[in-house]
Amino acid sequence: MKLQAEIGDDKSELEITREDGKLFARVDDRTYELEASEPEPNVFLLKNGGNIYQVYVSPQPTPTGHTKVTVGTNEFDVRLIDPKRLRSSGADHSTQDGAAEIKTAMPGKVVRILVTVGDTVTKGEGVIVVEAMKMQNEMKSPKDGVVKEIRVAENDTVRAGDVLVVIE
Repeated sequence: MKLQAEIGDDKSELEITREDGKLFARVDDRTYELEASEPEPNVFLLKNGGNIYQVYVSPQPTPTGHTKVTVGTNEFDVRLIDPKRLRSSGADHSTQDGAAEIKTAMPGKVVRILVTVGDTVTKGEGVIVVEAMKMQNEMKSPKDGVVKEIRVAENDTVRAGDVLVVIE
């Protein structure tokens, strides 16, 4: 997963990957091999070498759309940008004709399906919940429309890029 992070005026490129049960994080030109766990919701323990960091990620964005992240006693307002999401949302889907496909960004497991075929949904409404890297992500409708297809079932394992739901 590739992201861009902004903390104040500082901008960094992030890439997070998993291989053989290990988590790798690349921040600009530095790479870290981490062990990660989530002992309770929004609290993460990251082990890097002999150091352990407790990280709290606020579930609610700030009024400016940033995420408040606390590492030990240090607090940061972070803005994460997913370049893939920016590319796919270049046009306003609510005025676009045709189908919108909701796809996974990374491998995971379908936890809940929040809609059924034929349901009317609005832009931004939750459609499906996928768990990836021990975090549950509610995927939202990119446009107003009707659920045309649901291509997965609860508890299915999905790969990055799989189409989960189609909305027309």
